[in-house]
Amino acid sequence: MDAAGSEEPQGSAGNVAFMDLHCHTSASFDCLSDPVKVGRAAQRRGITHLAITDHDRIDGALRARDAAPDGLTVIVGEEVKTAAGDLICLFLDTAVPPGLPPAETIALVREQGGLVGIPHPFDRHRNSMANAMAELDALAGLVDWVEVYNARVVFREGNERAQAFAQRTGLPGAAVSDAHSLLEVGVASTRVIGDPSTPSGLLQALATAEVQPGRATYFVRGVTPFAKLVQRARGNGRVRPVPSGGRR
Repeated sequence: MDAAGSEEPQGSAGNVAFMDLHCHTSASFDCLSDPVKVGRAAQRRGITHLAITDHDRIDGALRARDAAPDGLTVIVGEEVKTAAGDLICLFLDTAVPPGLPPAETIALVREQGGLVGIPHPFDRHRNSMANAMAELDALAGLVDWVEVYNARVVFREGNERAQAFAQRTGLPGAAVSDAHSLLEVGVASTRVIGDPSTPSGLLQALATAEVQPGRATYFVRGVTPFAKLVQRARGNGRVRPVPSGGRR
């Protein structure tokens, strides 16, 4: 699949860019995709800006960034498991520890000059913010975007509710692959005008966001349980949350 599908120039300010702001590598406990190969797959499929957002760590993102092919900007990110649900945190220099309250997590990201989005907010089968609805509403004024289309959301209702939430709160919406395999990278993306290579550039570009939906087959997504078993055997489990009363 070519996410671009356009002859318009890409990458610089005023031009078209195609972003996938939620993607995993083998640094995650539930994925086996080599970070370098993830970047290559994204570039082949027309993605110009790829956020690597492994669970509670950034080492895979750093590897992908350092080996990014020509035409691809890799944004160092992290999918952080907060005390109330997951957050996508981008433009990081250091990993944000899991287990903290969402507001504290966001504050740590802001200290690094980063941005924050809400992933799969209404997916009942994952660590989503909608499981604590009061928390989700409170976060609307603290974050920068919400995933209105996540290619791994099983039931369409989850993405529809996310879109309604974005419209109600005025948050920009993004489409993401949430890839946990090479075949999923870039299967969904967000088309924007501008250069989302920096926090300020991404914020400006999100105002022009157009959802590019798509999804992998259930067979492809079925690889995830196998990946978890392999990673567990390798000793690569989830990062432990911060103990109550302090950061790690």
